[in-house]
Amino acid sequence: MMQLNPSPGKSSPLGAHWDGQGTNFALFSEHATGVKLCLFNHLGQEHQIALFGPENHIWHVYLPDIHPGQQYGYRVDGPHQPEQGHRFNSSKLLIDPYAKAIAGDVIHGPEIFGYPWGDADEDLTISRVDDASQVPKCLVIDDSFDWEGDRPLQHAWQNTIIYEVHVKGFTQQHPDIPESLQGTYAGLAHPAAITYLKSLGVTAIELLPIHHFFLHSGLLAQRGLSNYWGYDTIGFFAPYSGYSASGYQGEQVQEFKAMVKALHQAGIEVILDVVYNHTGEGDHMGPTLSLRGVDNASYYRLNEDNPRYHLGEITGCGNCLHTGNPQVLKLVLDSLRYWVEEMHIDGFRFDEAPALARVELVDIEVGIGGIRERIKVLDHEFDPWSPFFAAVHQDPIISQSKLIAEPWDAGNNGYQLGNFPVLWREWNEYYRDTLRDFWRGQPVTLGEWCEHLLGSRDLLSHNGRNALTSVNFFACHDGFTLTDLVSYNQKQNGINGEDSGADENRSWNCGIEGETDDPQVIALRQRQQRNFIATLFLSQGIPMLLGGDEIGRSQQGNNNAYSQDNAISWFNWDLSPENQSLLNFTSKIIEFRQRNPIFSQQEWLEKEDYAWFNPEGHLIEEESQWDSPIGAVSLALYEKGRINIFICFNSRQEVQSFTLPDSLADETWQLAFETESPIVNPKSTIHSGKTIGIKAFSLAVLTRSTEFN
Repeated sequence: MMQLNPSPGKSSPLGAHWDGQGTNFALFSEHATGVKLCLFNHLGQEHQIALFGPENHIWHVYLPDIHPGQQYGYRVDGPHQPEQGHRFNSSKLLIDPYAKAIAGDVIHGPEIFGYPWGDADEDLTISRVDDASQVPKCLVIDDSFDWEGDRPLQHAWQNTIIYEVHVKGFTQQHPDIPESLQGTYAGLAHPAAITYLKSLGVTAIELLPIHHFFLHSGLLAQRGLSNYWGYDTIGFFAPYSGYSASGYQGEQVQEFKAMVKALHQAGIEVILDVVYNHTGEGDHMGPTLSLRGVDNASYYRLNEDNPRYHLGEITGCGNCLHTGNPQVLKLVLDSLRYWVEEMHIDGFRFDEAPALARVELVDIEVGIGGIRERIKVLDHEFDPWSPFFAAVHQDPIISQSKLIAEPWDAGNNGYQLGNFPVLWREWNEYYRDTLRDFWRGQPVTLGEWCEHLLGSRDLLSHNGRNALTSVNFFACHDGFTLTDLVSYNQKQNGINGEDSGADENRSWNCGIEGETDDPQVIALRQRQQRNFIATLFLSQGIPMLLGGDEIGRSQQGNNNAYSQDNAISWFNWDLSPENQSLLNFTSKIIEFRQRNPIFSQQEWLEKEDYAWFNPEGHLIEEESQWDSPIGAVSLALYEKGRINIFICFNSRQEVQSFTLPDSLADETWQLAFETESPIVNPKSTIHSGKTIGIKAFSLAVLTRSTEFN
């Protein structure tokens, strides 16, 4: 039995904080009637200590001689009134919302639910089954780490090239990473991984969720699958322990920091894909793991007419964090600040970002006798100056990091592309769809093609936002990989055990569905992959490449591989000659972009900076032409009053002749590359005034021979 001498300690900061001699524990719960800290020894034996308080809804205690490595959790007493939104149940061990390390995974089963499975009254009945053996323990940690002067890199946006990647998927099968490090933070920090990223030319990796998450949830557990992507957070401060090569006893924090430090030394930023819109506890029938048991009515948005139910339709994930509550907003901001200050993270991509900025709008009316009355007019609408956005904007730490929004959620009016405030960049779905339609030969108007290649000014230029607002991509984790985009017309998701994933993908299989040995189809697919990659890096905005697209990674037509922690999702590093060629092409195209800053301008290009021409070499000026569908068009980019780069795009099924504009007479040009071939900078020249033939479904880039190197 532990011999402890508890004292009240402090109500701030929240979480478990070791001061070198003992540990202070603090937990927010506005509606609790009592809180017990549960300490566990190496045998799993539990010792409970009542916390002092509450002080401003904070429960707290200080324990001398509690050191890093100590396992703990909470049990919280309070009303069990699901109809009122209260789901307190002291039989359930709870994860500290501020835990900085969590030892292992939740074991799915009836024990972790606050109600008995199969009961006629469902969640209205309370379960008194103890679940301590099923819930991972939080860990007290030592925050110290020798950063050797490291800090967030703060690369300028115009120099940023993002690589979206999964920690495990990237490293799990890498032949040059030791087996003991494969699938881990240490594996991503290995020289073989960093050398690859450097040679590719990316400047930032955007990691799929690494906040500790619910791995085996609900139906996935029943199917023997797992939440591979990690979009079911249960710990906003803790790096997921399953990606640690060094064990589950707190070493994952040190290992994660060492990974960031190594990547920074190579000049590569680390951006986290973060999920603050919902948690892994799901809807009212989900498990009680953390926030639900700590204070369900405070942490989650509930149905005001029937608080038994969550407003899960906002996220489509069963629940939604209530960032309109100041304490919940504080949780999100404290987490973001922690990852920047303590973990040296460079930025964040916010999953379903509009959900964080939904507010209850009210109208103020003057009543009889001058009495002012607050009248609610709209519930939970997106507000670009919500408390969340305002708090981020004024925060001296968070506001200096890279902020990227997935600009849609599942709620009413959830598509908010272009409506985010300054400082924010946005994933541009319109850019993705336009590229996909153009290169598969579907109707795209000249106006659509021009706008999106030049940064989507029509969508994103308001409120003083610049040409580096759009995060451009043609593929991301959610959907087809590039190889599958040019190989499948239909999703192949049967292995998921459910009808998941989008049905409309704007994909084209180039004539045959799936794998083939037809040489003509294979050649067309390879050319199409080069078209997508080249167009991405020739566009204004911030390019994001899905990890593995540069080496022909396929998920066998699965466009929603969120549950596939296996070879379907992992990188195959045994590259065929064709995939090695694609890798070489991609790195050369990235190098070409970096040498030509015209493709990454901070200010919007003006009329004197560019011009569009039809294949006959005539300048496109008439507004009526912008609504016409196109299959072939060329773009001239000017510098100091003269054309320096000329790009010809042809998505037609036959060779297209392009005549260089008359204004280029007597100029000598070099063919920098054409996607018909995987070779960049072939050392050939072409003279203006002549016609150049561009093969079907391909593009070509010409540049001044005296200035290309």
